[in-house]
Amino acid sequence: MIIAKPEKGHLLIAEPSIIGDISFNRSVILLADYNEQGSIGFILNKPLEYTLNDLIPETEAPFKVFNGGPVEQDNLYFIHQVPSLIPDSIEISHGVFWGGNFEVVLELLENKKLTTSDIRFFLGYSGWDAKQLENELESNAWIVSENVYKNELIDKCCDSFWKEKMLELGGDYSLWSNAPENPSYN
Repeated sequence: MIIAKPEKGHLLIAEPSIIGDISFNRSVILLADYNEQGSIGFILNKPLEYTLNDLIPETEAPFKVFNGGPVEQDNLYFIHQVPSLIPDSIEISHGVFWGGNFEVVLELLENKKLTTSDIRFFLGYSGWDAKQLENELESNAWIVSENVYKNELIDKCCDSFWKEKMLELGGDYSLWSNAPENPSYN
């Protein structure tokens, strides 16, 4: 379902028109925060070639790490659905939480009490200054959609998530779902 105004917890789906944008081409972003000062989100469908134990070897947790966006790519962020296990979490919406006590996360990983369905890690985030996202929406760079997956979003997201969203939107978007990622390869 396409929504006119974004809110915290909504998804931003990259319009096919932003082909060539290295950071956001074929991205689906969860808006973790949205207010008059700006917006923060995490790209859900761009796995990196790293696992968590590549970045923090003592964890022995082979969880994939995703490219959260072009801002602060040297920082690790996470979303999860287990606030009862991770104190100091902030609810984004519908049972999806952002951050929390990282020392507790490391303990939970060590004790194998978290699964890839519970938590997702990101290097960096996507950020917009005040009115920047609204300007991009006016220029048709993004489609705003409700998170219909609720807390199952962490498990749902995969490499093909953008294509699935294009097919769900139907019409001309269905045609774009099969276009090559880089049209110059055609």
